[in-house]
Amino acid sequence: MSIQYKSNAVSTAGVLISLGIIYGDIGTSPLYVMKAILGEAPISETLVYGGISCVFWTLALQTTLKYVVLTLQADNNGEGGIFSLYTLIRRRSPWLIVPAMVGGAALLADGIITPPISVSSAIEGLRLLYPGIPTVPIVLAILTGLFLMQSFGTQVVGKAFGPIMLLWFTMLGSLGAVSLLHHPEILKALHPYYAYNLLVNYPNGFWLLGAVFLCTTGAEAIYSDLGHCGCPNIRLSWAFVKVSLVLNYLGQGAWLMTQQGKQLVGNPFYSLMPDWFLLIGITIATIAAIIASQALLSGSFTLISEAIRLNLWPKVKLVYPTNLKGQLYVPSVNWLLWAGCVGVVLYFRESAQMEAAYGLAITMAMLSTTILMTYYLYVKSRSRILVVSFLVLYLAIELSFLVANLSKFPHGGWVSLLIAGLLLAVMYTWINAFYIKRSFTDYVRLKDYLPALRELSADESVPKYTTHLVFMTSVSSPRDIESKIIYSIFQKRPKRADIYWFVHVETTDEPYTSEYKVSRITDDDIIRIDFKLGFRVEQRINLFFRKVVEELVDNGEVDITSRYSSLSRQHLIGDFRFVVLEKFLSYENDLPFRKRLIMEWYFNLKQFATSESKWFGLDTSSVKVEKVPLVIMPVKLPHLRRVKV
Repeated sequence: MSIQYKSNAVSTAGVLISLGIIYGDIGTSPLYVMKAILGEAPISETLVYGGISCVFWTLALQTTLKYVVLTLQADNNGEGGIFSLYTLIRRRSPWLIVPAMVGGAALLADGIITPPISVSSAIEGLRLLYPGIPTVPIVLAILTGLFLMQSFGTQVVGKAFGPIMLLWFTMLGSLGAVSLLHHPEILKALHPYYAYNLLVNYPNGFWLLGAVFLCTTGAEAIYSDLGHCGCPNIRLSWAFVKVSLVLNYLGQGAWLMTQQGKQLVGNPFYSLMPDWFLLIGITIATIAAIIASQALLSGSFTLISEAIRLNLWPKVKLVYPTNLKGQLYVPSVNWLLWAGCVGVVLYFRESAQMEAAYGLAITMAMLSTTILMTYYLYVKSRSRILVVSFLVLYLAIELSFLVANLSKFPHGGWVSLLIAGLLLAVMYTWINAFYIKRSFTDYVRLKDYLPALRELSADESVPKYTTHLVFMTSVSSPRDIESKIIYSIFQKRPKRADIYWFVHVETTDEPYTSEYKVSRITDDDIIRIDFKLGFRVEQRINLFFRKVVEELVDNGEVDITSRYSSLSRQHLIGDFRFVVLEKFLSYENDLPFRKRLIMEWYFNLKQFATSESKWFGLDTSSVKVEKVPLVIMPVKLPHLRRVKV
């Protein structure tokens, strides 16, 4: 079952959707970047020209070169994001999972910070017209509505938001161009000398990088949302977006130069608007700022689906609202992010307070991407000079941003790091528990039990359990089987069946693989089916298995007619029953403190995950779930001495 989608085709709809779901965050940065750079300092040529120069070269080097030009090339069959990048290079070195986990947790944390600050800054703009308006209830209502919309899929959201963002960027460019005509000398700010002069010679100029960084906070979402829109559509739309952004920043600089020596009052962005346009402009800006959170939400869903595939996150329900590739919705994550956003709004209440927590986490995500991308370039490129240049350049840039953003830690930056730390703890627990379980799982040779299986199948003294008995197995080799399955068949309750089926599902690094193969262990008695499914393919094993069986019947490879004599004469199909073995942590364990803590956290988290039967898409009416105790390190019992009576 493959999902058809032309992600490599440039289309008007694709460009429009990319405007709606990718560029909201970076596209609304003109609302607050120049205001944050100026702060309470007197307006001067050094500050204005230097600030715009820093913004321009940050967009050029960080957003355009690193992400749009280079990182978008590292696609995994059309899918992007830090976990897709890790998938492409994970065989190079085991430790690469560390920056992947840190980057993924930081991005998810940013997904909790971005919506509140974007929506709050938008709604607070209404205070220009209504000074006493209460903002917190409105922000909470809008956020709730936005999260409710996610269930319709990013295609629907993108089509709804795309035209609005097209209008927004057109307005940005037009306002900036008109203002630029009044002070064309501001074009000199594009020279990198002014950025150097601000950072080196202006008092405390280096620390202004924390404010400058706000202009590129949405860059990571461009890569994360690659699967939603496709690389060509993203690159084409970015050309338009970047021109609009640069024009608006230049326009703000041109207006600011008319205010030299004064202290900034209000927002330079709104100062570009004529009085008659102010109400219209605030309305458009408010809607655009609301849309700004969409990029992080779409990217968060992609991140979680890939984290599940890499055993970094509990198996939670994934929903595909449309038949288009990349259209994904994760209900549990959606409402987890919603709860986090509500908490952030209630804690900070004002966007000015949220700015202190904004940017620190995303800097860590960008550093993680740089490390992984360096390995990717090392594998793909023959030029070692290119690889070293990339690493040195972006470590210098992003470490500078990180140091500047660390000044925000005591003023609220700790919130984003706390959220990232909690998410990282979940990933650490889940991956370590996976390795602990795998290292203590017993396997046996299937051929050693074939005679016993055939005897059990023919032993009429044992009540028949079902005609077709299907076990889900995690063993990749057809020659082996888990000892717990053998125990379930022979000892827990003898399960006599006419045909035993073993089904194995392998999740591939490619997102949309849909393949299977059939191995006949013995004629008509024991059959194994191996599915190869891409990490973005919904695992509806019940339907896949039925389709495979139908094909086997059509080819005359298997007879599924009921073996009960009364039913066989009427050519009725035999009954199928799936058996899923779910582990629980046995009390009979004597684990070291670290492993015991990890496994306890793991099973606590597993309570919130989707059950194995639901994850595989099995029909609950034909599924038997058996609980199997997980004994990792058996408790050492004391010697018992029998006392004679």
